[in-house]
Amino acid sequence: MSLKLINRDYAPDGNGGVAVAQDGDELLGEALFRLTARRGSFPFLPQLGSRMHLLRRERPSEWNSLALQYAVEALEDMEGVQVTGAAARREGDGLRVTVELLWQGTTLPVEVRLEG
Repeated sequence: MSLKLINRDYAPDGNGGVAVAQDGDELLGEALFRLTARRGSFPFLPQLGSRMHLLRRERPSEWNSLALQYAVEALEDMEGVQVTGAAARREGDGLRVTVELLWQGTTLPVEVRLEG
């Protein structure tokens, strides 16, 4: 069981508590956490997280291929999940990265905002 996240914050359940993620929501929450956490920031789990924050340093022509590489690296330990694509675009002063996942025959998009 995990708690449901919306925009990097816990989602209310309507009764003064926090909503619990169900099936695909739980998977998306875990994927979002892994994609937004900086790889190497957890001393006892150095492989947890992604290098997605490094995209801002790269040329726009390389964003999509690197976003795909970073997403595959961050989510490789998630059982039953396959990264099928990634696209990055400038949004305001930051970047928005959309990662496409394949889980149980269903395509699930995960969006990550990288602040600039």
